[in-house]
Amino acid sequence: MRLLFVVVRLAGTVAITAAVVVQLAQSYAVWTGKGLPHPENLFINFFSYFTIDSNVAAAIVFLIGAVVLLRKREDPHWFGVLRGCVTAYMAVTGIVYNMLLRGVNVSEGATVPWSNEILHVVGPLLIVVDWLFAPGRIRLDWTTIWWVVSFPIVWAVYSMIRGPLAYDYVAGKRTWYPYPFLDPSNSPEGYVSVAFYIVLIAAVIGGLGCAVIGVSRRGRWPLPPVPRPIAGEQAIAGTPADLTPSAGAGC
Repeated sequence: MRLLFVVVRLAGTVAITAAVVVQLAQSYAVWTGKGLPHPENLFINFFSYFTIDSNVAAAIVFLIGAVVLLRKREDPHWFGVLRGCVTAYMAVTGIVYNMLLRGVNVSEGATVPWSNEILHVVGPLLIVVDWLFAPGRIRLDWTTIWWVVSFPIVWAVYSMIRGPLAYDYVAGKRTWYPYPFLDPSNSPEGYVSVAFYIVLIAAVIGGLGCAVIGVSRRGRWPLPPVPRPIAGEQAIAGTPADLTPSAGAGC
């Protein structure tokens, strides 16, 4: 089981990294091919997507997790919290994309089909399976939910503040938002509609965060303990244990 998930985690790291790099390269090629100015804005926009952020975090978690398993260790507490958070984020990425965004091109340029599937389907499935079955998972406190929701809150605030200040060079608009449902100009209700989607996604993230924590508390797949010799085995082996005088021994 341990070696199986070492392979799964390394494969996840390679697949997600390749998907992110190839999609960024394709977006950059489209950007420069159109002669658009300020290519640095492409990189800022690219890494402003929740999908990209959560997948980069997942690749890092997979890589660290592979090292942890190779060392035959249980998850350190900080890593268990990070792993749980990223599992919730990737689950949200998969659910939101497949329910709201499938078929909608929200990238800065032509979407690479296989990369898109890894980032929105394969990656989320892999990390959820890893959370459910990989050995070494620790029991998380319910207070971990505050760590789960902290990054999405920061990301949402950042997106809404930056949106009116960023110019969309691809569409020629004076605003840029990572997803259509965050753009108030896309709905007659404006910011009311945006607020609804933000609250809805926050509820999904909170619910999935609670599910992730709940799974960790109901059961886990611990690493087998390192065997330790008992006193009798020490005596048979001729270790210093059998050279220690007993309490009743004379001088």
